[in-house]
Amino acid sequence: MADKMAALAAGRTGYIGVESTRDASGFGITVSYWTDEQALIAWKAEAQHLLAQKLGKTLWYQYYTLRIARVERAYDGPEGR
Repeated sequence: MADKMAALAAGRTGYIGVESTRDASGFGITVSYWTDEQALIAWKAEAQHLLAQKLGKTLWYQYYTLRIARVERAYDGPEGR
């Protein structure tokens, strides 16, 4: 589902990118980037994304945290990305 949502998000207006990682225990973090709050709100209302959210809350995750934040600056180290 994560791959499906990433592909779906990539086709949405305002999508910038996504970063995700998981450890061996299944603990993970996914961060998606959007040009503005309007694009983010539209993504949150996308029907297939709503289904994924529902499945996540009922089947996959015992606990989750959602944070919405604005990135003012971002820097990469000497080797870049």
